[in-house]
Amino acid sequence: MGPRSRRRYQRGYGETLSPLMEGPYPEDHGDRGRKESSWDIIRGWVRTQIEKGSLANSLSSVHSCTRSDPKLLLGVLGCPLAPVPLVNEPLPHISIKGTPFETSSAHYIIHQYVAATGCTKLQQGSSKSMYAVGTVTMSICESEMAGKSVRSNVSRGGGECGCFVLWQMCPDMWSVELAFAGSKIVAGSDGRVVWRHTPWLGTNAAKGPPRPLRRIVQGLDPRSTAGMFAKAQCLGEKRVGDDECFVLKVAADRGMLAERSDGPAEVIRHVLYGYFSQRSGLLVYLEDSHLTRVDSGAAGAVYWETMIGTNVDDYREVDGVLVAHSGRSVAKVFRFGDGSLRHSRIRLEERWRVEDVVFNVPGLSVDTFLPPSDILSNASSDV
Repeated sequence: MGPRSRRRYQRGYGETLSPLMEGPYPEDHGDRGRKESSWDIIRGWVRTQIEKGSLANSLSSVHSCTRSDPKLLLGVLGCPLAPVPLVNEPLPHISIKGTPFETSSAHYIIHQYVAATGCTKLQQGSSKSMYAVGTVTMSICESEMAGKSVRSNVSRGGGECGCFVLWQMCPDMWSVELAFAGSKIVAGSDGRVVWRHTPWLGTNAAKGPPRPLRRIVQGLDPRSTAGMFAKAQCLGEKRVGDDECFVLKVAADRGMLAERSDGPAEVIRHVLYGYFSQRSGLLVYLEDSHLTRVDSGAAGAVYWETMIGTNVDDYREVDGVLVAHSGRSVAKVFRFGDGSLRHSRIRLEERWRVEDVVFNVPGLSVDTFLPPSDILSNASSDV
């Protein structure tokens, strides 16, 4: 499952990829889905479920038959992006004079994190690339519509299994392939454009500035995690499990949100919170919130809110750098806004484990991260 294999895929129509498209996919839309925008597909999926009578009953049948919906799980947990681009400059010096307390505190916490993980070796230029391979287990845990809840019968630790391979080259080139339940999602960035390919939507390019893969900043590459929170604000302290943590926040500003809005879909908020242990200095929990408003015409506006919380665990040393090797992500997708009878909530879970990490990969070149040809041609025509 190497990065070059993506060139064998049939190319899509190059429609815009709605950022962090964590809404559910329709069960049956065939080739028609390739010609629609992502949010058109979401609205169609919801409309279909309402016509069937109940979203909860529909999801209940999914649980009883397959225990998972690859389109839904991969759409939410497969390759979500972080809210802002990485800061590729050296970390700012800790300065109290003339600097807001929330900012100077965040600088101090990130310096402590860099020291705790040992990623100064990576920042000093001894490593320019990374490779990681691992496994995932995903499941739909619970769904609810209009107050009616349906719980999955998947036991703790159960669900469908999959695997992923990830490549990264500094400063902001990356490529990931994730195979799960007979489906595969592929995504990447060449530092200028972020793209994604799925069997049901084809190839899509993300709007706005290139952003890192969330999977990378959740402890897999400490250098990227530090770059993500380099301009964060410290919100205070909060306990996570047995750890007292400092809470740092980064958020997409209005300009970034406007760039990422697409047609009837308006991205209202995208915020990321990092919880850093006061005892170890390490990242132990990552949480993001993403809110999108979709204009449904005469039916009014529909709001989709996705929250993903990730426990980061099992730090191991790789070439002198501490890397998180396992974790658990819980995603909650809420739909509300056009009548209480159509409100819904879905809870998903992913358990991930990293099997191998290599820094400074021999022979890795920028050609590995080239986007599909139709993405390149669309980008050229827009210049």
